[in-house]
Amino acid sequence: MTILTLDTRTFIAAAPKGLRAECGGLTPAEFYDRYCEHAGPIRLSDWSLAGSGSSECAATLEFADRLRTVSTTGSPVAAMTSALYDEGYPVEILQFHQRRTKDGTATFVQCEVNGRRGWGAAMADDGAESTIRAMIAGVNLIAR
Repeated sequence: MTILTLDTRTFIAAAPKGLRAECGGLTPAEFYDRYCEHAGPIRLSDWSLAGSGSSECAATLEFADRLRTVSTTGSPVAAMTSALYDEGYPVEILQFHQRRTKDGTATFVQCEVNGRRGWGAAMADDGAESTIRAMIAGVNLIAR
């Protein structure tokens, strides 16, 4: 699901207060370019959720020279943080905000890697995928 096909005003309205203030003058396209789906060293090449209502998920991350699959039955934040650390991205989650909207689950994550901070945002059908996509967007923004 891409944000540009959604009601982006609803997506931005779901953001935490501080981020809404930071992006107040941006158009929806500018918001997307700044906080979502950034090109960078990490891509999500595959995503799966084991059945409806399950907490088991798997994400395949694509790095420059390799793939890595991250599976968890618990917190996607913990699994992603550990996997990214192992790959040389010691990410720390400073703020995490998630809300259901009429279009899906909106997730906003403020990340820090090696003293650099940035927000990542994503919208997906479920909270786990939205979380993983937002974390990747945040780390890619910082790593650019």
